[in-house]
Amino acid sequence: MIKSMTGFASVTVESDEGVVGVTVRAVNHRYLDVQLRLPSALSDRESALRSAVQRVVSRGRIEMSISLQPRQPGSPVVELNAPFVDALQAALASARSQGLIEGRLTPGDLLRLPQALAIRERPVGEAVPEALIGSVDRAVAETLADLDRMRAHEGQHLRTDLDARRRQLAELVEGIGRAADAGRAAIERRLTDRVRELTTDVPLDWNAVAQEVVRTAARSDISEEVTRFKAHLAHWDSLSDGGEPCGRKLDFLLQEMNREVNTIGAKADGVGVSEQVVSAKAELEKMREQVQNVE
Repeated sequence: MIKSMTGFASVTVESDEGVVGVTVRAVNHRYLDVQLRLPSALSDRESALRSAVQRVVSRGRIEMSISLQPRQPGSPVVELNAPFVDALQAALASARSQGLIEGRLTPGDLLRLPQALAIRERPVGEAVPEALIGSVDRAVAETLADLDRMRAHEGQHLRTDLDARRRQLAELVEGIGRAADAGRAAIERRLTDRVRELTTDVPLDWNAVAQEVVRTAARSDISEEVTRFKAHLAHWDSLSDGGEPCGRKLDFLLQEMNREVNTIGAKADGVGVSEQVVSAKAELEKMREQVQNVE
């Protein structure tokens, strides 16, 4: 089955406890590479989230970001700068001993000193309702389903383009085969005529000559390569129609096709063979570029 490796999906799930946001981006990659950006509250669920991605995606770089926003604001955290307060107390004690000031340090004094107290909101990840964490699975499942639909839709466009190039490639190979057969027959005629010209007055065993001519012409026979190439095309169809991801297998198959075309180009002889071989290699290169986008 042909699916694109690229895609994007974003889902927001709201509940009484808060809001869960999941965003997934997929780009090309030789293997499966899952990158997760999670709040600390979900750190113990990283393995389960990776498994959820792996059930849907088999190849590509996947970047998933998850955000949690509880309905209740985080509780405040008040931190005392103890070293600063101790130093302040020592300085005040010294001033009192010299009669410069009276009285003791009060809470109001500390509140007026920004260095003494730090007041901040507790991070969301430190206190998240269990029900909100539970809704993450649903949001992730919906996001991955949307991503899969998008990749399948883009895969249909890839399939249309690749199918057209596959048909063009099949026609080119058929044309090369016909031209090569005609070229091989022409070689046999030229060799036979040439032998006749050179041996007008010399008696020859024409059966032996005919066999040698056939062996010489057979060196340009590409029937085996054409047969293997057609088998590769049939395998291409079965992979594209199957239910499993096939990008890496199609890439390998294109390498095999390219080797067959190179051999055909080296062996075949005939009118227009070279031009058709060049065209076939150009189509293979275009297909290879497209297959880099297939899962």
